[in-house]
Amino acid sequence: MIKTEKFYPERRLRGVLEELSCGCCRFLSLADKDQGHSSRTRLDRERLKSCMRELESMGQQARTLRAQVKRHTVRDKLRLCQNFLQKLRFLADEPQHSIPDIFIWMMSNNKRIAYARVPSKDLLFSIVEEETGKDCAKVKTLFLKLPGKRGFGSAGWTVQAKVELYLWLGLSKQRKDFLCGLPCGFQEVKAAQGLGLHAFPPVSLVYTKKQTFQLRAHMYQARSLFAADSSGLSDPFARVFFINQSQCTEVLNETLCPTWDQMLVFDNLELYGEAHELRDDPPIIVIEIYDQDSMGKADFMGRTFAKPLVKMADEAYCPPRFPPQLEYYQIYRGNATAGDLLAAFELLQIGPAGKADLPPINGPVDVDRGPIMPVPVGIRPVLSKYRVEVLFWGLRDLKRVNLAQVDRPRVDIECAGKGVQSSLIHNYKKNPNFNTLVKWFEVDLPENELLHPPLNIRVVDCRAFGRYTLVGSHAVSSLRRFIYRPPDRSAPSWNTTGEVVVNMEPEVPIKKLETMVKLDATSEAVVKVDVAEEEKEKKKKKKGTAEEPEEEEPDESMLDWWSKYFASIDTMKEQLRQQEPSGIDLEEKEEVDNTEGLKGSMKGKEKARAAKEEKRKKTQSSGSGQGSEAPEKKKPKIDELKVYPKELECEFDNFEDWLHTFNLLRGKTGDDEDGSTEEERIVGRFKGSLCVYKVPLPEDVSREAGYDPTYGMFQGIPSNDPINVLVRVYVVRATDLHPADINGKADPYIAIRLGKTDIRDKENYISKQLNPVFGKSFDIEASFPMESMLTVAVYDWDLVGTDDLIGETKIDLENRFYSKHRATCGIAQTYSTHGYNIWRDPMKPSHILTRLCKDSKVDGPHFGPPGRVKVANRVFTGPSEIEDENGQRKPTDEHVALSALRHWEDIPRAGCRLVPEHVETRPLLNPDKPGIEQGRLELWVDMFPMDMPAPGTPLDISPRKPKKYELRVIIWNTDEVVLEDDDFFTGEKSSDIFVRGWLKGQQEDKQDTDVHYHSLTGEGNFNWRYLFPFDYLAAEERIVISKKESMFSWDETEYKIPARLTLQIWDADHFSADDFLGAIELDLNRFPRGAKTAKQCTMEMATGEVDVPLVSIFKQKRVKGWWPLLARNENDEFELTGKVEAELHLLTAEEAEKNPVGLARNEPDPLEKPNRPDTSFIWFLNPLKSARYFLWHTYRWLLLKLLLLLLLLLLLALFLYSVPGYLVKKILGA
Repeated sequence: MIKTEKFYPERRLRGVLEELSCGCCRFLSLADKDQGHSSRTRLDRERLKSCMRELESMGQQARTLRAQVKRHTVRDKLRLCQNFLQKLRFLADEPQHSIPDIFIWMMSNNKRIAYARVPSKDLLFSIVEEETGKDCAKVKTLFLKLPGKRGFGSAGWTVQAKVELYLWLGLSKQRKDFLCGLPCGFQEVKAAQGLGLHAFPPVSLVYTKKQTFQLRAHMYQARSLFAADSSGLSDPFARVFFINQSQCTEVLNETLCPTWDQMLVFDNLELYGEAHELRDDPPIIVIEIYDQDSMGKADFMGRTFAKPLVKMADEAYCPPRFPPQLEYYQIYRGNATAGDLLAAFELLQIGPAGKADLPPINGPVDVDRGPIMPVPVGIRPVLSKYRVEVLFWGLRDLKRVNLAQVDRPRVDIECAGKGVQSSLIHNYKKNPNFNTLVKWFEVDLPENELLHPPLNIRVVDCRAFGRYTLVGSHAVSSLRRFIYRPPDRSAPSWNTTGEVVVNMEPEVPIKKLETMVKLDATSEAVVKVDVAEEEKEKKKKKKGTAEEPEEEEPDESMLDWWSKYFASIDTMKEQLRQQEPSGIDLEEKEEVDNTEGLKGSMKGKEKARAAKEEKRKKTQSSGSGQGSEAPEKKKPKIDELKVYPKELECEFDNFEDWLHTFNLLRGKTGDDEDGSTEEERIVGRFKGSLCVYKVPLPEDVSREAGYDPTYGMFQGIPSNDPINVLVRVYVVRATDLHPADINGKADPYIAIRLGKTDIRDKENYISKQLNPVFGKSFDIEASFPMESMLTVAVYDWDLVGTDDLIGETKIDLENRFYSKHRATCGIAQTYSTHGYNIWRDPMKPSHILTRLCKDSKVDGPHFGPPGRVKVANRVFTGPSEIEDENGQRKPTDEHVALSALRHWEDIPRAGCRLVPEHVETRPLLNPDKPGIEQGRLELWVDMFPMDMPAPGTPLDISPRKPKKYELRVIIWNTDEVVLEDDDFFTGEKSSDIFVRGWLKGQQEDKQDTDVHYHSLTGEGNFNWRYLFPFDYLAAEERIVISKKESMFSWDETEYKIPARLTLQIWDADHFSADDFLGAIELDLNRFPRGAKTAKQCTMEMATGEVDVPLVSIFKQKRVKGWWPLLARNENDEFELTGKVEAELHLLTAEEAEKNPVGLARNEPDPLEKPNRPDTSFIWFLNPLKSARYFLWHTYRWLLLKLLLLLLLLLLLALFLYSVPGYLVKKILGA
């Protein structure tokens, strides 16, 4: 819709969406009437319901989407419409076919030879034109194939027969329409009158109109054909089928890129039907490519289809339609592509005057090739004279041919019938490079680059008695990348007039080191970054740093190579994160559009709420950002290197800036069943290059200073004589290795192979680790070109049997060594003579710059005044002094020279990007599991020629050793702990509290306090000390634990675990399991600062809902405060179950040894016993005390009242008892 030239695509898209929504409504109304049909099965009913649901939803979405289509959004909305189309196609496919498919069988002697199957839904007739099957009432060309198992694989790809059928399938009541689509020019034979058979299909049809045509098939060339012979080549010819005739081209021997340049003429073709129909829809031409074999029948190589360009008798044979243009047709072999055919086809009507009216077939019959007509001048490409210069560098890794080693190879180059041969390599083992580097030949090539024929590279071995054996071949299908294009001299990169000043900062830009990177057994490959988690952590860090004291600049002696590496990984993650949001934003925008379309407008309240949420988020993020700015400036400065998440070759175009590698192939191309893959067919590599240009050579090139005509366009290439090189391989670490042992782990170690050198670092295997940190460097002396393929492998160590290969990666060192990108030793970010960032290259930046200028014929470098250097017309400024180990400053030009090197791509004409100091990430592959990545390996390679000054000692990248620490945790008190137990006597709630603690990964070494019995208020007093010794890697923020996995383990496994302290609160029970009450996990690197009092301690401190300053025990060393303990309730929500007052004190192992303390409340430095109230006791050990407490504490007033009542009753009883006697005495007067 967008690419067509019609105006207003948005209007047309709105119209399509309107039609879709109306169609959905129409379907729903029809389906609603049809729902109660009695003959429907349950599947039919459920499917109908599903379709109704989907189409109702789609109709609503289409209506909403229609309103959103604007000129600037049409591209996005069109993508959503394509989703609708896919869904409709899926729904239209019946899960259970209600009408059987149609089979067409070809029989011979009552045997079924071939068949075709046509889906019935494609032939169904309907009175509504849109609902008719796509092939109903049409003449259809069918290709019959072999039945049964014979139809599978390469045998079934050949066509058994071609049939043209007219098919119609419909209801009996619609049979009057069965000939509705019959092409004009056909007429049915009417049946005899009165028999009532007129409505049935006729027994036969008669032709009323026929046209006579001539077909001209212009077969020019094919490329990248299927290799059908064991030599890796084919003897191809093409067979062209049209109607009921076929013709073949000539056979061209031993090529995958034949140029037939042949015209096939099919005379007196009778086609039936109306002239205008034949013009618009001519029959299909089938072209099949075969491989001619001297024995047996020809092998099928592929097939393609074409439609001819039709010229009727009343049309003139003139532009723009005629003569036809050559076109590329994709050749298919089964479902796979098998090359391209360049051809043109024209179908010319023979008028009443006969062939005299046809355009003449001019051009002589090819005398050399017999009665073969070449492609006419108007159709064949316009040719120009080109010169092809070939750089012959050398041959590599040639395999044996017929069990004999290749000893005297030669390379033959052929293009369009012309070619050139390389000089002979007299002893391949001693020196596989050629003596004569550059040769050339001239050839006529089409001016249109797309029509350039392929260039064939063949390697032959010259054997005894003048025999030549083909070793392997390679077809360069496109010459476009080798065509010389004169540079645009008006481009700014060619501007050499005037000065361009590149001002470097006085201090070289240095990355600010934030927190170190996480690495552990579960960490993913460097490339995969969990953005959400990283962002959260970043926010947490920012919150934590807001109130922290300023951090001092660390001593440079504390920094090492790993500091630089981790800072660089941080940078890489940051870059990946910045790249991702741009893509995510677009997706989110699209999602929002979708959801708005699907759900309609939100309610007013919801909108307001969403706006508030967004505003709150913005203020939070801006606040945290402001808070983090100030402390971030105080972070320590650190130099960086470049971490590539892929191979270095991907970044620098395989280092093929002037030296290319061509894989040589031999053997048949594998089909699916006898899979000889591309890798298995490679028998060696040819190293060289090509340069194609029109002759004569541009004058400005040949006039250049120092132009050597023997090298042609390959000026300034180095010598290819053997050279001795020191290769230094640094292996940093591996990630996501494939498990090699039953336990799902591996015991990896490094093995390096280069030429005859084979290094196996078997002694230093890393036990049970899938993300091992190796930190190793290996020095190997090699001789290029004989030893140039470096293999770095990771093996799995096994106690019994041979070690298993996990995966390996191969690096072509030769291309790197000779590349203009200077991949021998990476250019560092800054120049330093000491410390962790010491300059590795034996050549200083000024020497490297001088050599580059000399090799590239660039004016310069001109140093001076201090801090300034001029290269060509570029001036670089920067620091002019350097600080040595003693802190004394000396004048130097190295900083400005380095800044020129780091901007070398800006230098006019000669500039290109130089390889920086780096670590590359390479995939590990296993030949037994082709195409499946077995892990990734981070490494880099330095190369130093042995005839140059010797480099210094290798960088120390050995893994950092963890530092020993001791964490002392004192549990002082608890408060507001939930009460779990019911009192035996009184039913009152209480808890027997104790606190448990451990460091993550050391659960078996957990420590418990004593029990505070019968706490009625949730208050507990402990004064109890835990001691946790541990090994810690500051750079990775990980605790390192080494332990045996089981009693049968051979050695200890190293784990790296986040430094986290877990504190739990429990209710002790004597006769049942203890009850868990609550817990908190503190990340020792960033945890909320404890509250000063129990009242200030809230649940939000742990959930992160409140901004609490974050502290690190590794910086603060000592922290005391109250922390909340949480547990999940029945609704799976957090609730506060208690508070704990604790003190954390971190000491190094040496400090802990000087100031020892006792565990719990033991010596030395014992803690005071807690002052617990009398309620803390065990009732059965002190029953009187318990009874006194239980009864008196709870029922004190009741007991007093009862006592008072008893006294009153006693007084009353005494009164009643004594009153009668007293009265008698009174009465009697005694």
